[in-house]
Amino acid sequence: MISWVAGEQTLTSSWRSENGWAPPKRTVLADDTLSADSAYRLASEGVGLIWTGDFQNAKQLLHALARRTAKRRTKYLDLPYPERFHQVRLARAQRARTLGMLCLPVDPHHVLKHRRAPDVKAACLAAHGDTNNSYVLPLTELLGLISAYEWRKNGIEIPALGTRIHAHYGVFAPTRSEYLELIAQAPLPQGPGMLGHAFDIGTGTGVIAALLLQRGLTHVTATDTQVRALDCARENIERLGLSSGVTFKQTDLFPEGQADLIVCNPPWLPGRPSSGLEHAIYDQDQHMLNGFLEGLRAHLTPQGEGWLILSDLAEHLGLRTREELLDKINAGGLRVKERLDIRPTHAKAKDDDDPLADARRLETTSLWRLRAA
Repeated sequence: MISWVAGEQTLTSSWRSENGWAPPKRTVLADDTLSADSAYRLASEGVGLIWTGDFQNAKQLLHALARRTAKRRTKYLDLPYPERFHQVRLARAQRARTLGMLCLPVDPHHVLKHRRAPDVKAACLAAHGDTNNSYVLPLTELLGLISAYEWRKNGIEIPALGTRIHAHYGVFAPTRSEYLELIAQAPLPQGPGMLGHAFDIGTGTGVIAALLLQRGLTHVTATDTQVRALDCARENIERLGLSSGVTFKQTDLFPEGQADLIVCNPPWLPGRPSSGLEHAIYDQDQHMLNGFLEGLRAHLTPQGEGWLILSDLAEHLGLRTREELLDKINAGGLRVKERLDIRPTHAKAKDDDDPLADARRLETTSLWRLRAA
């Protein structure tokens, strides 16, 4: 719950944060009369700004706060990795938390009463379903939710698939398509008695399952721990007319049984996610990577293969070495049949203002074809 004082009254409402942030302990009412400098001072001190003014002015204030937080940037280029990475990540988290102090009260059924406020009901329903209660959330999260809804409606063009994939809120969107090119081009395992059954571990939007079916696999079991992801994957597979070839299962890593091909695209960076939305980026204690390599052999048919999709960015950031990865592969009773590489083409790889730019320029994404040793 979050509380604030309005006139003679103390108002209380539910607090909502997909990032998992706690509600601000101190709050003040804020409107169009609040200057950017005053808002920045309060937000930097951890004071929640309960916005009651014009919605578009709130967005302008958020931009002004963002400019002020950018001025605080520390020079990181003299730091070695991984210290530089950790300092950059910490600074970005602190910046996000400061910006997250600008909050909006929302009425039941996701209605905004602010002047010039958009109708956000459809976007909120898609992410959270309906609610009979009022609540307060950070403006940054509301804008992210609206943006995600546009992604969901419009879809993301997947050249390797020849169509669009629609990502739900909170489900990793395949905006980086180079790893999908690897999956589309890698030689499929072949051998006597193979039935063309595949596992897609951590299916997310279902894009990998769709690619495998498009390549001729007869059946794919798609797994994920999140119901939100399974619903997203099911919707995409149905839209593509491929439902008869896919079974969905909520489980951590592997379903029961064996498969001729098992594909896993785990989060690429070791680290603790700071929010629910970061679980697709950071693999805490390398749980998914380690679990996949430790359990793969037992779930492969005799001639089967495991495809591990992994960027080497963690190596350039000093978070994991190539030797550590190879040791994990060997410890799992596996051998590398082949490694296919591709360089990234996304915008971050070319952003010279990024304090991690030198590491990103060296990044390579690989598809490791693994077999039982």
